[in-house]
Amino acid sequence: MILYPAIDLKDGEAVRLLHGEMDSATVFNDDPAAQARAFQDAGCDWVHLVDLNGAFAGEPVNGAAVEAILSRVTVPCQLGGGIRDMATIEAWLSKGLARVILGTVAVENPDLVREAARAFPGKVAVGIDARKGRVATRGWAEETDIMATDLARRFEDAGVAAIIYTDIDRDGAMGGPNVAATDALARAVSIPVIASGGVSSLTDLRVLKAKGTIAGAISGRALYDGAINLGEALAVLRND
Repeated sequence: MILYPAIDLKDGEAVRLLHGEMDSATVFNDDPAAQARAFQDAGCDWVHLVDLNGAFAGEPVNGAAVEAILSRVTVPCQLGGGIRDMATIEAWLSKGLARVILGTVAVENPDLVREAARAFPGKVAVGIDARKGRVATRGWAEETDIMATDLARRFEDAGVAAIIYTDIDRDGAMGGPNVAATDALARAVSIPVIASGGVSSLTDLRVLKAKGTIAGAISGRALYDGAINLGEALAVLRND
């Protein structure tokens, strides 16, 4: 199981939100590129990036910060937030991003997801963010009646590289991930599923790994707060 250290970008800084609320942002590093390099130096295999402003704006906002990160690390990076058209997808991949994460458009324009996945095999993931199982879009500001599992199944044959499943109520709360919902989603589709939201201890990582269904986990606040030591966590996931 792969551990993805998270860098959430707001106004050019690395922050964490609580329950997805922009006004609850805590700044952890004003140099996101240095933070990404620190994660790489600790041994991570990937870095997970989110353009929080972009998710609300519907277009990239923290582009300069993302490009600075890409210039400082050699490990692959994946990015979500404000990526809603083919031109933006192509632009990011041409700049060295390894994978784009499409969230809002997965609901509003699923054909774009399919087109992108065909055009860029292995480089397109679907981000499914949910409250109580129901998908939320546009920076989590708009809730839908679509169930997360139903949305995931729509892309079963699309060739997407992964599904990043975020339980919004767990995000940034340090209360543990929604293991049951993530496991259920992973069992419902053949697409690799990455858990996000609430991963806050080595125990959480061991529980997720023990399910045998979950391909990866994203953690942010716990790494910044020191609740998870990245090197120790990587060793656990690689050796347990």
